[in-house]
Amino acid sequence: MSRVVTFTPNPAIDVSTSVDRIMPNRKLRCCEARRDLGGGGINVARVVKRLGGDATAIYPCGGATGELLTRLIEREGLTVKASTTDQETREDFSVHEEMTGRQFRFVLPGPMLAEPEWQACLDALSAFGSRPEFVVASGSLPPGVPLDFYARACRITKSWNAKFVVDTSEPALNAALAEGVYLMKPNLRELAEVAGEHLTDESSWIRASTALVKSRKAEVVALTLGHRGALLVDRNRVLRADALPIKAVSSVGAGDSFLGGMVWSLAAGFDLEQAFRMGVAAGSSAVLNPGTELAHSDETRRLAAKVVVRVL
Repeated sequence: MSRVVTFTPNPAIDVSTSVDRIMPNRKLRCCEARRDLGGGGINVARVVKRLGGDATAIYPCGGATGELLTRLIEREGLTVKASTTDQETREDFSVHEEMTGRQFRFVLPGPMLAEPEWQACLDALSAFGSRPEFVVASGSLPPGVPLDFYARACRITKSWNAKFVVDTSEPALNAALAEGVYLMKPNLRELAEVAGEHLTDESSWIRASTALVKSRKAEVVALTLGHRGALLVDRNRVLRADALPIKAVSSVGAGDSFLGGMVWSLAAGFDLEQAFRMGVAAGSSAVLNPGTELAHSDETRRLAAKVVVRVL
């Protein structure tokens, strides 16, 4: 039985490459391209699996890109519940500029989904045989999908007394929060959008996160802050972890790895502080790896011993 189910309405194949320098109006000779799985929920499932957990990935896919996506997912040992779409699954791509170390990320919107196509994803969740403990809905919504899509998934999950986790942005995020989720994982921009104000310092981050918890929109807020670390707020405490002193190679996949580390830990029975520590370690592992690579298990466990969590 999968204790974790992930929900990804807008999966992708992530293509990454590098070039000496990015310049306009010139043919740029790139290195050999690398193709990895993409889409928030799929990435979370991959991290859960790498850490030793069991995860099932629900997603729509279509065309040759969709076939490649499913082959790559099954190669990683994940259980798949894929529905078919008429259009090709999207590709995203990132380019590393070698001279400067900068990374350029290009994210495409995804195919237009008709109502029967997006409804098939919800039906796959509703029909899930063995009830999971956690359902993780992550990533953007493709065109055609209603803004309350994650809210509908949340209602299904809560009808089982399971825990719903969400990682997306407005307005889909607000719709899900109106249902009341177990955990939300925003970055600072997403939290500011929900709060409706510019969040400039730690006190404002805590205030906005605490307001969400007090209003019962989320039981737990796990705020990722990039090079400034992370913050966790529930009704009993505020925890802060500074970023580990490492040299980042790529920022792609850090947030998904953070969430995968947290969800794996919670499903394995660890408490919230331990899960927070593992999340920070998994996000740190991801940024040490090139391209669109995610957290590695051994590296995550090694880094988790170095994460310092403070009670504020």
